[in-house]
Amino acid sequence: MTMITLRYAKVLPLVAALAAACSKTPPEPTATSTPAAPATGQATAEAQAPAAPKPAPAAGQAGGELAWDAPASFESAPNPNAMRKATYKIKRAPGDAEDAELSVSRAGGSVEANITRWIGQFSEKSGEPKRHELNVGGIKVTVVEIRGTFSGSGMPGMPASAPKPSQAMLGAIAEVPSGESWFFKMTGPEKTVTAARGDFDKLLNSLRLK
Repeated sequence: MTMITLRYAKVLPLVAALAAACSKTPPEPTATSTPAAPATGQATAEAQAPAAPKPAPAAGQAGGELAWDAPASFESAPNPNAMRKATYKIKRAPGDAEDAELSVSRAGGSVEANITRWIGQFSEKSGEPKRHELNVGGIKVTVVEIRGTFSGSGMPGMPASAPKPSQAMLGAIAEVPSGESWFFKMTGPEKTVTAARGDFDKLLNSLRLK
């Protein structure tokens, strides 16, 4: 009995140790945190959003170019300088010594200043200058009529021509949206200018912006 007890005493600790070893479960592997890959085709909001279209430029105000219909009685002639936009010759009326001329030019300066300059081109006047205004398709046109002795251009630095009696001027200043003014100026013998008054008015009433 004593020997058997001693053997069991030696075996039991070994059995207990084996049992304890078998009861232990292997530790779970530690999870490694890895960044999630972006989904295929995914993009940032900036990349996905289309570029905003640039706003169309606001339509500018109509420019300063004018068009008109010249009557058949106005014969086109070469412009004597770069300031002229057009030049027309008007055939003289019976009894007059020369043709009249209609010049078209564009420049700055106020309407009043230019009318004063035109009046100053006549050294002697036959009656008071006449003036009225038109509205041609939204274009303001100031018309002036002067009669008397024509003494020259009246431009600073320009020599005055020899005075011509019995002359007349039909002048019109058209103000366009660009801020510039167009000048339609007919000068010549009084009879010829008077006879061309109807055609001059027709030209003014045909004015339009290009």
